[in-house]
Formats: sequence, C-alpha cells, structure tokens
Amino acid sequence: MIIPQWLTIPRLRRPVVPVSLFLACTLVLLSAGPLSAQPPEELSEYHTPLAGEAREVPFMGHWVAIPSQDRRRLTCLTLGGTVLEPRQGSLGGLPIGALFLRRADDTFRTRDVISIFENELEYDRRFGTLELVTHFQNYTLPGDITEIANNREMKATAATYGWAVGAAGPGIRIPVAPGGIDNNLKFQLLGRIGYFYAERSHGTGPDVVIPPDTLLYGARLRARYDGLTRNLLELPHRGVALGLDADYLHRDRWRSLEPAGGEPHHDFQQLRGYLVAAGGLPGLSEKNRLLVNLNAGATSSRDGDRFNAFLVEGGPLPSEEDDLVRSHYGGIIYDQVRATDYASGSLSYRRELAFFLYLSLTGSYIWGQRATVEGADVVTFRPQTGKAATISLDSAFFWNSEVYLAYGWESGFIRDGRSGHGVTLLWNKSW
Repeated sequence: MIIPQWLTIPRLRRPVVPVSLFLACTLVLLSAGPLSAQPPEELSEYHTPLAGEAREVPFMGHWVAIPSQDRRRLTCLTLGGTVLEPRQGSLGGLPIGALFLRRADDTFRTRDVISIFENELEYDRRFGTLELVTHFQNYTLPGDITEIANNREMKATAATYGWAVGAAGPGIRIPVAPGGIDNNLKFQLLGRIGYFYAERSHGTGPDVVIPPDTLLYGARLRARYDGLTRNLLELPHRGVALGLDADYLHRDRWRSLEPAGGEPHHDFQQLRGYLVAAGGLPGLSEKNRLLVNLNAGATSSRDGDRFNAFLVEGGPLPSEEDDLVRSHYGGIIYDQVRATDYASGSLSYRRELAFFLYLSLTGSYIWGQRATVEGADVVTFRPQTGKAATISLDSAFFWNSEVYLAYGWESGFIRDGRSGHGVTLLWNKSW
C-alpha cells in the first residue's frame, strides 16, 4: 500500500455547488413571507434545479431563488479523509486534499488537479472545432510503496518509484446537447514523452527486481462523448456519457521483473473505457434517479506489472467530464489497489430529499487481475472479485461549499481477502 501523505489527490469527482444549504435556510427563515407568493408559471410543476441555471424552487412553503453560475470558471478546494476498519494492511486512514481549476472560453480550455505529489494539468488551445491539446501528469509520492497479501503489509516488496509524462497533439471537440461546458464529443491523438524512476528501499527483499530509471515515450488516443445533464450539486441527472482511451508506451531501458529472468516487456498497450447513464424511474417523480456506471481496463497480454498497472480507486462515483474515465470501484479508498485488467460496475438509486440534499444507495461489483504477493517478496497478479455497498449524502453547506459523507462496506477486494468497512468525509469549497 502507499504510506499516507498529508496531501494526496482524490481525482476530484466534480466541482461544487453554487448555493449554500444554510444560506438558503437562512433566507427562508428570515423572510417575512415567501419569496414568491405564487410559483412562477414555468415552475408550477417541480423540476430538479440543474447545474449553473438560475431558478426558483419550493422549500418549506417558500420559494428560494438560486442564482446562475458561470460553469466555465471554477476554483475548488477539496479536503477530507477516509477511515478504514479493519485497517488495509497497516493503513487505518487516508487524508485527502487537492485543488481543482477549470477555465474556458471560445479560444481555450484548461483543467488542472493539483495535489503536490500527484498532479494532472491540461491546456487546450481552440481553433473552432479543432484544438491543440497539451497535457502533463505525474505520480511522484516520496514514500515507499508496498503490496499486501491476506491484508498483511509485505514489507519486503517496498520500493520507491514514480513517473512524470507530458503529452501534446491535435484534437477535435464538437459541442453536443444539452449544451453545457462539459457536453462535448471529442477525439484527441497525443504524443507522449516522460521519465520513470525506481529505487530499492532498506527493506526491499532480495528477490525483488527493481527496474532501471528510463525514458518513456508513446501515444494516446482519447475518444469521449458526454451528453449528461447535471443537477445543482453537479451529479448526473439524465443522459449518457461514454469514452475510450487507448495507450501505447515504450520503456527505453527495462529489464525482466521475474527473479529468474525472462522477456523484459519494453512495450505495452492499454485500453480503458467507461459508460455512465442516468435517468428516471417509471411512475416516480423527477426526485428519484437511477444511475449506472460501467468501467473496464485491459493491458496487453503478459505485459502488465506493478509499475504500469491501473490504480483502481474508491470514493464518490465520478461525475466531472474528464474524471469519468477513472478506474473506479465503489469502495472507500483512493489510489490503493493495482490491477493489470479490471471490469467494474455500479448501480445507484438517488433520492432528492431537498433541492440541496441528496441521498444515494450504491451497489458495486468488480473483477480484476489484482496485485498480490507470492512468498515474502514476489509481486504477482491473480484474478479476484469483490462486492461493495455504499450509502452517501451530498449536501450544500456554508460558504458556497458542499459536503460528501459516506459509509461503505466491501467484501475483500481492497484488503486482498478480508471484508471491512469505512467512512469518508469530504468538504469542497468553491470560489
């Protein structure tokens, strides 16, 4: 597992809300009467408020005005953490912190997730439907990374490693319905170049093979469509989004990671894709939503290892446009489980308790070639399955912010065979 750092990236699932729960309640309680004595004609039938739009909504017998928000400009700070019981190996909790930035107009788009040791930065220069895409990502945690077996941390597998990769290339971006900042059909072809480093730790076992530092170069094809309408808290409300990323990467200097030697596997290819769908339930009001999240990834035959495996993450379901591709399993952690191949699915029922408050019930399943340990120090990958159940609340909060609170149970995939549960609390503040 990764030794927890004070700041670690949460792959920010979404930007935060433009209205505060308590500000809304204060307006209602202090007002001498309803903001509107009669509902506006277009609001005679209740509709869930959508992201960015101005609307008046009923609450406790009053009408509350929600101001519009420019979703092209967003700055968001996420703070929080996860507590695990029992521990995952020796990890009992994980602090979370990241800064999310989004800016866009007719000439450019930028999206940045900043968390010191792990960052993702993108700047796209637009020329109508054509664009020049530049992208940078790094994974450079300073501590040792170890694997677990039967929920025990195998210290002999400890190693320090990381990478940084820059990319650039042409793209096509076409706006699609319903016309939000995140509703696009895009195809991007990026050339990639980067650097990988690795070194032994004082506890690294004698049979553990550490690869040499090396240059990386290759290409990535991204094809994505987002037709989702999002609600006030930026949660998918209706529509479909899907996408596919295809990667080719060459490791210039490499060696076999098997103690007895063998093919070094300089080159590898990876595919990952997703499908997200949201809609209503027959016979029920718009306050009831059903969501499906499917996600899968694959590495070319026998080319997967602990240094290029996917990081299967937990936390809230992804909903932000460029976050949907994230390899996700409905557990309660971030960046902790490595898998060379995986397929996961989640089915969620969400109830709008008030225009600022949502209750979600989610069931998840995963199959994956998961990293584990043979003997004391040989890292290998074996097929495993897991199930998870999560109950969560999303709510607006003071100071133009949002709170996410979730309890989750998981059958044993994240702890390599032992079931457990945990609690996640996140606070998202936007400017």
